[in-house]
Amino acid sequence: MSMPTDRRSRKRLATREGISNAATRLFLERGFDQVTVDEIAEAADVGRMTVFNHFPRKEDMFFDRDEEGREILREALRQRDPRVAPIETLRLLAHRLVAEQSPLIEFTVESQGFIETIERSETLKARARAIRDELAQVIAVALGECVGREPGDPDAHLAADLLLATWTVALIQAHRTFRQSRDTEEAKVVFLAIVDKGTLGLNAAMAGTPYA
Repeated sequence: MSMPTDRRSRKRLATREGISNAATRLFLERGFDQVTVDEIAEAADVGRMTVFNHFPRKEDMFFDRDEEGREILREALRQRDPRVAPIETLRLLAHRLVAEQSPLIEFTVESQGFIETIERSETLKARARAIRDELAQVIAVALGECVGREPGDPDAHLAADLLLATWTVALIQAHRTFRQSRDTEEAKVVFLAIVDKGTLGLNAAMAGTPYA
């Protein structure tokens, strides 16, 4: 995330990050459902309304990188080399994020705690499913835009759903690998192998469209 240049925006961002960090620490320590907004406000040394000004829902404090992830996907397609198909662009994005050690695709003890916190909360699992559906819409629109098609293009929506299914399986299996082996590099290999294999199937499904 880029740092705002004006002082007021920097202060707002610092407050938001302070709230998010305090909330995440409490969620990981005690579980999402056992932590109240008042406790988060106290830990972050802000008022209750300040918390809600930055995060309308408690779940948003846990999934605070959601919008960052969406923007990375949009930007990858907006800046796409026209010689590289959109589906291949997103496969290459997966490899780049792993190579750059992006916190969005991370297989560590810390990320394992994040996954386990989700698994213990029905509220977080429901929000994760909703985010996945929202991401499918974001990707479908971005795919259509990058090849000059309408946002409702059915091929774009099919490609987005298949791509998200691939990445979801890749993430689940990579986290499972790390949980068993505690080997970050092995988990990365598993993640990228599934993304690559799924992309082959995605390209076959979308043959004859501008996405493949």
